[in-house]
Amino acid sequence: MTDAPRRTPLDALHRSLGASMTDFAGWDMPLRYGSERDEHTAVRTRAGLFDLSHMGEITVTGPQAGELLDHALVGNLSALAVGRARYTMICEPGGGILDDLIVYRLAGERYMVVANASNAQVVLDALTERAAGFDAAVADDRENYALIAVQGPESPGILGSLTDADLDGLKYYAGLPGTVARVPALIARTGYTGEDGFELFTAPDDAEPLWRALTAAGKDAGLVPCGLSCRDTLRLEAGMPLYGHELSTALTPFDAGLGRVVKFDKTTNGGRFVGR
Repeated sequence: MTDAPRRTPLDALHRSLGASMTDFAGWDMPLRYGSERDEHTAVRTRAGLFDLSHMGEITVTGPQAGELLDHALVGNLSALAVGRARYTMICEPGGGILDDLIVYRLAGERYMVVANASNAQVVLDALTERAAGFDAAVADDRENYALIAVQGPESPGILGSLTDADLDGLKYYAGLPGTVARVPALIARTGYTGEDGFELFTAPDDAEPLWRALTAAGKDAGLVPCGLSCRDTLRLEAGMPLYGHELSTALTPFDAGLGRVVKFDKTTNGGRFVGR
């Protein structure tokens, strides 16, 4: 007997919008709301709204949080400035890719690692194991976050109408705490579409009011809800890899053409890291 798929805090809303649902990595997720072609075009020309609450948030804290991540991942995360994010990978000791990740440095001793839904437990287990000997703690924060993305050329105007945060000063791969429609959120200028856009990390109970506020603010700008189907075509068009397709344990970052994310000049841990 298999477990029933998990549902995001926005599940009932998706169904009320007539979304076609699918089991993705053990989650019931919206595949499309109508035509994936129309959703794809909306993101490229106007804006699209995505529920990404299936992603896996893992918090790493402590005096040696940066050193732990330098050891556990292929990137140089101790050098990451507070408020910035970095694309990186976690590898097996032999170099095979376990997952690709986005890491946000939220404070001097606090990082958030965002893993793909299908690999979140694998990443959590690997980080927990690799934390041995470091003055740092690894915590599973998946139940504490919902994640909504607004992507497309109209997204800055839509989000800007709902927040006092300095979006003009928010660089690509940066994030800052703020409020959106009076909802507390981490506002990150990141995405998986090849367009300008934002990812909003918020409490699960705040997901629906945030989604509804964004929908209302984006109505005149042509914002539409978007499912995983167009997210896949958007990332393919933008040349962004997906784990299980272009990335796997059979490939190293160099095999995948992403050797640039591997940093051999780390100054922590004597330059050693898992997978080197």
